[in-house]
Amino acid sequence: MDTRLIELLVCPVCKGPLQRSDDHHSLICHADRLAFPIRDGIPVMLESEAVSLDAPPQGAGPAPAPAELPAAD
Repeated sequence: MDTRLIELLVCPVCKGPLQRSDDHHSLICHADRLAFPIRDGIPVMLESEAVSLDAPPQGAGPAPAPAELPAAD
């Protein structure tokens, strides 16, 4: 994907700047903490297709339960 094109694109949610991810498979909006996928060289700029950067990775399973404190005697 051409760097000049990335400079023209903005986040569809906040209209802020986007950065290419390290693996070049998505465009990142740091303000909204969203990653928009790039499929077959075409950025998918739909909010419904975005992945939250705060969500656990897919396939990671549920978060472990917090450890219980021992009962006071």
